[in-house]
Amino acid sequence: MGSLRWRTILVTAVVLWALVYVLPSIPTIRNSSLGALLPSDQVSLGLDLKGGIHLTLGVDLDVALGNAITSLGQDLRAEAREAKVMVLRPRLLGTTQLEITLLQKEQQQGLNDLLKKRFSTMDVTTREELDNGQMRYVLTATSDYQKYIENLTMDQALRTIRNRIDQFGVAEPDIRKQQGNRLIVQLPGLDDPKRAINIIGQTAHLEFKLVDELADVQAAVAGNVPLESELVFMYVKGADADATGTPIVLKAEAVLTGEYITDANVQFDSFGQAYVGMNFNARGAKIFEDVTGSNIKKRLAIVLDGKVHSAPVIQDRIAGGRASITGQFTTEEAHDLAVVLRAGSLPAPVTVLEERTVGPSLGQESIDKGFLAALIGGVLVLLFTSIYYRRAGLIASFAIILDITLIMAGLAAFGATLTLPGIAGIILTIGMAVDANVLIYERIREELWSGESVSTAIQNGFQRATVTIIDSNLTTVIAAVILYQFGTGPIRGFAVTLTLGIIASMFTAIFVSRIFFDAWLARRQPGTQLSI
Repeated sequence: MGSLRWRTILVTAVVLWALVYVLPSIPTIRNSSLGALLPSDQVSLGLDLKGGIHLTLGVDLDVALGNAITSLGQDLRAEAREAKVMVLRPRLLGTTQLEITLLQKEQQQGLNDLLKKRFSTMDVTTREELDNGQMRYVLTATSDYQKYIENLTMDQALRTIRNRIDQFGVAEPDIRKQQGNRLIVQLPGLDDPKRAINIIGQTAHLEFKLVDELADVQAAVAGNVPLESELVFMYVKGADADATGTPIVLKAEAVLTGEYITDANVQFDSFGQAYVGMNFNARGAKIFEDVTGSNIKKRLAIVLDGKVHSAPVIQDRIAGGRASITGQFTTEEAHDLAVVLRAGSLPAPVTVLEERTVGPSLGQESIDKGFLAALIGGVLVLLFTSIYYRRAGLIASFAIILDITLIMAGLAAFGATLTLPGIAGIILTIGMAVDANVLIYERIREELWSGESVSTAIQNGFQRATVTIIDSNLTTVIAAVILYQFGTGPIRGFAVTLTLGIIASMFTAIFVSRIFFDAWLARRQPGTQLSI
């Protein structure tokens, strides 16, 4: 009796736990005074049930590889300068090659040693002497380095997009890599695809560059751009006259980039105009202070994705690591820009290859039909067990209802997402829960037919059927884990509910049902037969 009492207490505690997590998912209870006392966790609906946006993004790995090799060329030039080896500014050829001009032929050995020691990821594919005595090198990225950059770019792009979406406030997004340099993004509950694409797809490569005050802008527009400078355009948000941008010449090398940003937020000036304030980390603050201190009365351009947002004059040294991006932003635009700056820039541009919007009405229709299918299937199963196994069937019916309750509680407690295939997993679980009870009940019947007493038949029936139940369900769990590991969103939703359902069904069939039988045995009058 002592064992039965403790098992009953344990089951009661599990049922109460399940109800605590299931009830918040019922709207009437969630919005009531009782809902205020319950956890905020509730069952999250997937894209196919709640509606939302499905995007397939293509990542431009050629640009990422070119950027990586360009950065490598800058490092090469800096280290060559420290080694007293004079080279011109490296030039990118295509996406995998770098051209370097050595000014003095006599320094070949020094450059060769530097390339071998510090830049083994690049192979020297061309080495030739020019007419003026200089040496021309062409370096090509090794296949291993190219593969490394491609994998790193995909991982960085996935992480950056996930960070942006998390700050955007989308519940239960599904983001994963796919073959062919693609990313799959599913955003349940979001119905503004244009804004979502703008946040997700914006590269947000932020740079601070000094304006080349000595350059002739008109000559630069005509094609005569000074060496180590570049022609870009400054845009004033919302001004029709500046729709094509105002030309401006900047120093090509950025003095500070967005990688040092630790925070970005929306602020308002004295006129109520929104702008984006930024904070730099200690390293970025020091660089910003040095740059502003040594370039007083010069203009510093703020460049985002190749477009100049503003080019204010530096009036004094700016300490404290704070800067701002101004423009005629709406509050929403400033908020979205702050989001992408906080999340970091994408390592490569992304393009939207496919866009699908699932309306809430279609999602509600899926919910209704899925619920109806589960209801019909569940009722038929409960009727069958109750008629075929009599009173024992009622115990099995209670176990099935508790099984479904535990699944929904698990989805809410672990923050999992319920999808349409997940509902299919629940329906399948109902059948598997019945299967476990059938194994136990048929084994009990065999024991009774062989002449065993009721108590012995119940004990042997549970004991001998448990091994078979655990063996069959364990193999199914292994398959579900593999589905979750390698499947996409809908498949993973099915695997989650199936795994939770199997664990719950084993608990209810082996543990909970046994409590009912033991309680009946404890109160049974001598000679009373088991209704099974």
